[in-house]
Amino acid sequence: MTYKISKSDQEWREQLSRQEYAVLRQAGTERAWTGELLDEKRTGVYRCRACDAELFRSDTKFDSHCGWPSFYSPLAGDAVELIEDRSLGMVRTEVRCATCGSHLGHVFDDAPQTPTGDRYCMNSVSLTFEEG
Repeated sequence: MTYKISKSDQEWREQLSRQEYAVLRQAGTERAWTGELLDEKRTGVYRCRACDAELFRSDTKFDSHCGWPSFYSPLAGDAVELIEDRSLGMVRTEVRCATCGSHLGHVFDDAPQTPTGDRYCMNSVSLTFEEG
């Protein structure tokens, strides 16, 4: 897959902290209940920490009680890409930034309380928040 923003592995390592790199570029997961954006309640936009692309708006964020920031819909249909993930002995749907290919988290269809029924379960370390 070719992305609008493409960097070498070394360039990503220089730009991102160790934890950011592990999650964004190696599809790691931050520990539940530890992310700085989990309890963020202000109005604003959530962006990809690697490339600054707009991904989610605060009006789609909800408390899913799963330990990670959750949204029921991305900002636009093409803001993220969904990829089948068969790691860890299960089938899940990975969510990546469509602009740079960075790993953001996974999406699950287990949120009947939302308009879409989806729970985009994102790593805080994969996102930045811009109030407004």
